[in-house]
Amino acid sequence: MILGINPYFIFNGHAKEAVAFYEKALAAEVLGVMTFGDLPADADMLVPSDAKERVMHAHLKIGETDLMLSDNFPGQPYTEGTNVTVAVNLDNSVKAEEVYSSLVEGGKDIMPLQATQFSPAYGQVIDKYGVTWHISTQVPENR
Repeated sequence: MILGINPYFIFNGHAKEAVAFYEKALAAEVLGVMTFGDLPADADMLVPSDAKERVMHAHLKIGETDLMLSDNFPGQPYTEGTNVTVAVNLDNSVKAEEVYSSLVEGGKDIMPLQATQFSPAYGQVIDKYGVTWHISTQVPENR
């Protein structure tokens, strides 16, 4: 089942500043901030030293709305003005696969759906209309 969708902002190294800005400007409650440096060491994904303080994921609550944001990973393309994406949160991996497969049809795979440290099924696609989607399965303790 789809739990909901929410905006996801991508920044080019300024996500920590943005968290503080939205916290003050929109009376947002900061529910969590994780940096790339917080990830466990993984030989398959080495985090450059200049990326360790960048935000991998932040979650803010503004009224009844969830706002998520992160910095781009160094070396990933970044174009100001196209840095707003959409996150779709699901409660199981089977439905996540269905949604991922539907959205990628006629579009482009950015990150194949896979287990991560924060989700049993996470992936990114650009649909055939140019909208970037983050598909994420939420485990009960992350809700």
